[in-house]
Amino acid sequence: MPFIVLIVMMALLAAPAAPAQATERVELRVDTSEAEAVLSLLGKKEAGQPVAEEDWQRLFATEPYKRLKQRETGMKRPFTDEAFRQFVLSDALAGRAGALRATLGAWASRDLQASARRVLAYLPPDARIRATVYPVIKPQTNSFVYDLRGNPAIFLYLDPEQSPAQFENTVAHELHHIGFSSVGSRANAPAAELPAPTRAAVDWMGAFGEGFAMLAAAGDPDTHPHAVSPPQARARWDREMTSFGEHLRALEAFFLDVIEGRLAGEDNVRTRAFSFFGEQGPWYTVGYRMAVVVERRYGREALIATMLDPRLLLARYNTAAAELNARGGEQMALWSPRLLERIGVQSR
Repeated sequence: MPFIVLIVMMALLAAPAAPAQATERVELRVDTSEAEAVLSLLGKKEAGQPVAEEDWQRLFATEPYKRLKQRETGMKRPFTDEAFRQFVLSDALAGRAGALRATLGAWASRDLQASARRVLAYLPPDARIRATVYPVIKPQTNSFVYDLRGNPAIFLYLDPEQSPAQFENTVAHELHHIGFSSVGSRANAPAAELPAPTRAAVDWMGAFGEGFAMLAAAGDPDTHPHAVSPPQARARWDREMTSFGEHLRALEAFFLDVIEGRLAGEDNVRTRAFSFFGEQGPWYTVGYRMAVVVERRYGREALIATMLDPRLLLARYNTAAAELNARGGEQMALWSPRLLERIGVQSR
C-alpha cells in the first residue's frame, strides 16, 4: 500500500532508538474494542432491542474509534459520528454481522507476539517493535499504519475474506516497517554526503523495504511469501516475479533519471516512484528477490546491514547474482556499472 510506504519512509527521519535487550524490544497489543462495540450494536438490532445513546457513546469512546476519527479528520476526510451511526445501522452491515463476529474471534486468537519475534530476526539489533493492532469495522475497506513517530498503530479492516493466517502475515509485514522505522536517522546515513539528486534516488531505494518485509513476514527464504494467500494472489506474485529483469531495468532507469537530472521536482519524482508500488509491484518483487539472493549468499546479518544502506543491497546482489549466472541456468538481470558508480559503490 503506497500510503503506508510513504509514512514509513518519512518516519526514517525520527531519532534513533537506544539499544535494547531482546525481551524489551516488543511492545505489542491488540485492541478489538471498536469492533466489539459495533458488533454489540448489531446484536441489539438483530434482537429487536432498542439501541440507547449510551451504547453509541461506548463505541465513540473506544480508543480505535477515536484514533480512526483523528486520522481521517486530520487528512481532511469526512468523518462524523452521525455518518458512522448510519453505517452501523445499514442493512448491508447487518447482513455481515455473523461473518464479522466469526472473523474477529479467529483473528484475535492468533499469536502476534510470535509474528513480532519472527520479524525481529530481520531487523537491526537495536530496532524495537512498539505498536497496537486495531481490527476495525468501518465504511472504508482500507488498512493502514498510523502515527509511527508517536504511538504506532496498524488499522486492519475486518474482512471475512481474509483468513487468520493472512491477518497474521499482514500484521507481520507492517511490524517489519514499524520496527525498521525505529532505527531512525541511522538509515541511509552513509549516503548523507552524496549530491542531492543522488541522495534522493538512494532514499527511494529504501522502498525495497517492501521486499524485506515480504521476506521477514514469511520467516525465511525457503517459505513462499504468499504461502498463506489465496491461490490467485500467489499466482499473481509468481507472474510478477517472471518479469524481474524488466522491473529491475525500469527501476534503474528511474534511479538514473533522478541522479542525472532528467526527472526533477519532488512531486514528479514521487509520482514516478509510486508507479512501482501497484498491488505488489517492483518495489516488492525486486526488493524481495535481491534480499533472498543476498541472504543466501552472505547470511542474514549482511542482509540486515543493507537495510541501513540500500546501496549495499544493489552491490551485494550484483556480486551474488553474477556468481549464480556464471554457474549456468537462469541468468538474472544485474544493475549496471554506471548506476553503481553514480551511487558510490562497487559490486562486492
